[in-house]
Amino acid sequence: MTVPTAAALVVVVPVGRDDEALDACLAALDRATAPGTPVWLADDAQAGPRGYAIIERWVARTALRADYTRRQRSVGEVAHLDEVLGACGDANVAVLAPDAVPAPGWLTRLAAGLSSDGSIGTATPWSNAGEAASWPRIGEIDPLPADIDRLARAAAAMPALHPELPAAVSHAVLLRGTARRRAGGLDASSYGSWYAALIDLSLRLAGLGWRNVLCDTAFVGRREEGMPYDGDMDALAARWPDWHARLAHYLMQDPLRGSRAQLANLLDNIGPPEPQRDLFV
Repeated sequence: MTVPTAAALVVVVPVGRDDEALDACLAALDRATAPGTPVWLADDAQAGPRGYAIIERWVARTALRADYTRRQRSVGEVAHLDEVLGACGDANVAVLAPDAVPAPGWLTRLAAGLSSDGSIGTATPWSNAGEAASWPRIGEIDPLPADIDRLARAAAAMPALHPELPAAVSHAVLLRGTARRRAGGLDASSYGSWYAALIDLSLRLAGLGWRNVLCDTAFVGRREEGMPYDGDMDALAARWPDWHARLAHYLMQDPLRGSRAQLANLLDNIGPPEPQRDLFV
């Protein structure tokens, strides 16, 4: 992967072992993302022969500027992702889960949110499996939307308020490169999962004055919710003793209840797509 400049934005997909989910993710990414966008498929020795064939075929056909790297031996999810993010320097990086299904316009809206406010360190879109950023119900896992294009159009009509989240969520997150570097990157010595390492990074960013926000105009679906590895939650509790209580309070209070209802109302009343809209992209 060619290291991007500080002004660049790159999508990183940490390759997983679920071939079917990866295939669906790459197909959705191709369809929902502007041609020429840099995409880095980073494989920590996870993909098998079928997964590699899917990647090889996709890289050859996609309109995105895609690269694929694979380690000969696994170094672990967090250590590998920290290595990848470090190679991106000050570039803003969108980390997309390998079982995610991004909706059209997801990256453009995340990038617009990040550029609108220099205090934003991480921007997370809505998801059907996104904990604090879950829609239509907070903290619940719902099936993938039946019409994700329609949902994307409804989300695009939302006001871009960028409300605070307790932490970024691992289905998809856009990280401000300069903020991530100042915070010291990911802590691979304490956490085994990207899920937990992202929470830790988010809390360190907040301590340095950056905000972890919801991008209320973007949606990224996911088949399942991210999960911590054994020992990760204990490590989080030791470093951040009030984290579990803060998250529980947020889930119970649900300060985004009104935004969820607004998105649901927009979805119910959204009109048909503009005819021949692809001609004007």
